Amino acid sequence: NQTVTTKVLFKNFTDQCLVEDLKVKNMTKSAKGTIEEPGRNVKQKSGLNREILKESWSMFFKQLEYKLKLKGGIFVQIPAKNTSRACHVCGYVDKENRKTQAEFKCIHCGHTENADVNAAKNIRRAGLAQIARQVNCNSSQQREAIEA
Repeated sequence: NQTVTTKVLFKNFTDQCLVEDLKVKNMTKSAKGTIEEPGRNVKQKSGLNREILKESWSMFFKQLEYKLKLKGGIFVQIPAKNTSRACHVCGYVDKENRKTQAEFKCIHCGHTENADVNAAKNIRRAGLAQIARQVNCNSSQQREAIEA
């Protein structure tokens, strides 16, 4: 299991980095339940939380953003909502599209793919759209300044 460092990413992807805006605090909430009636999979959830926190995802993204901006690169975080439920081919969003952690199958168009690959394509599309909006907005502001 090889750990990816900001140095490796920065060396190979200096222009742009598009990532899902993970809410680590929400992801690491404890499994619901009480001592008398514990929730399901408490032990597994505890182990997952420990691993998420150990990896310091929030700090990793902050460092990556910092290093990209130093070199004039672009760092974009995309809201996580529906990135793993939307079909990147037809755009149809439904929780039934992703019945398992690994498999994505669109119930609208029938497209199948690894769920993480499908989500990554949605994140990429949303990130590039966000960059395009920023560029267009900046161009409009520059034209207004020149005309004024």
